[in-house]
Amino acid sequence: MDQQGNKKYFTITYGCQMNESDSEKINGQLEELGYLPAEQMEEADIVILNTCSIRQNAEEKVYGKIGEVKQLKDKNPHVLLGIAGCMAQENRRKLVQRMPIIDFVIGPYNIHNLHEIVTDKEAVGSHVVLTQMKPQRVRDYSLLKASRKSKIFAWVPIMQGCNKFCTYCIVPYVRGRETSRTIEDIKAEVISLAQDGYKEITLLGQNVNSYGLDFKNNTDFSDLIRALDTVEGIKRIRYMTSHPRDMTKEMVDVMAASSKVVRHMHLPVQHGSNEMLKRMNRGYTVEHFYEMVDYIRERMPDVGFTTDLITGFPGETEEMNQATIALLKKVRFDSAYTFIYSPRRGTPAASMTNQISDEIKHRRLNEIMEVQNQISLEINKELEGQDIEILVEGPTKQDENHWFGRTSTNKMIVFPKVEGIKIGDIVLAHVNIAQTWILKGIVKD
Repeated sequence: MDQQGNKKYFTITYGCQMNESDSEKINGQLEELGYLPAEQMEEADIVILNTCSIRQNAEEKVYGKIGEVKQLKDKNPHVLLGIAGCMAQENRRKLVQRMPIIDFVIGPYNIHNLHEIVTDKEAVGSHVVLTQMKPQRVRDYSLLKASRKSKIFAWVPIMQGCNKFCTYCIVPYVRGRETSRTIEDIKAEVISLAQDGYKEITLLGQNVNSYGLDFKNNTDFSDLIRALDTVEGIKRIRYMTSHPRDMTKEMVDVMAASSKVVRHMHLPVQHGSNEMLKRMNRGYTVEHFYEMVDYIRERMPDVGFTTDLITGFPGETEEMNQATIALLKKVRFDSAYTFIYSPRRGTPAASMTNQISDEIKHRRLNEIMEVQNQISLEINKELEGQDIEILVEGPTKQDENHWFGRTSTNKMIVFPKVEGIKIGDIVLAHVNIAQTWILKGIVKD
């Protein structure tokens, strides 16, 4: 609490962009209650950890942070600790049983209840656990007040849940079935964002290519893109995450024709072996993936491709690992997010035979990363000497005299600060130096 008596909150977010969006809504609810953001956790009257349960180390980080909050509560017993997100949904009352210092646990669909929970907890001391899934309230959930970090970029959830049941993934169990917002609701939010000066939106869903299928009236992601393409003021539309199984040529055609959809495609392939894809229950083959990549590049020659990869999945052989490396060399992604398989309790893969040792997992991961890093550098080197349009995002974390912006293909360009250039401006940058992860250059007059 500050000297004026204002209570403060501190939120820590783990995991995906959907969690980032959820945290903005959590913060919005707290600000409606009169809480102000704290710069440091030690200043807070309420601490909320918005958690992820995709990988084991994500959960371990949360338990470590809870230990830090315990020290804070030892000094000030009135500090409230809440656990939100997927780990809250998965573990529920077990969290409070293991860590009694937790005051409340709320699942992803219970952010609506934060006003009531926090108000009650200020008066009474019993633990509160709310993790009921109510996907039919997706409209109410999506339209909760959000305290957005940026005034230029905004997350826009278009759906919740997932129906895919990949054998390694806990998301369908903690986020529930796919439920879409209507095009009218989404467009109204985007129009409001444009009126508030936002330049770029990112459409969020566990699988945006499944958008609208639950309406059962032939509405799909293509229709949403067409509708949002007409919103004045929005300069760029991003989206994540796509699924190769549900990506259609019509969706590609609509995105290619759009004046706002970025030329960046994040299409998680996960593995280069058909046997592994089958064991993962991904629902497509490597050949299908190649066909879709070829079509996307035909319609959008300037597209930047990124992907997700899992190594060390149960039953993976050296030959299968080499198949992933062969896929990297053939597709030549701009970058790849590579993960070691982490067993998640309650998923089919966790009980599969032929689990891979950590030593082999790490070796294979290093082999994949070495190949991909070389490809990323080669692709970036081709941009040296080019002039590329960027949307300015602001100063870098390391040096306020150096700013950065992103290209439509999602590459970061760092440049010396230029007088008169503001966050949200679209400018032309000349690339001088290309590195594996970033580009360096200058803004053109």
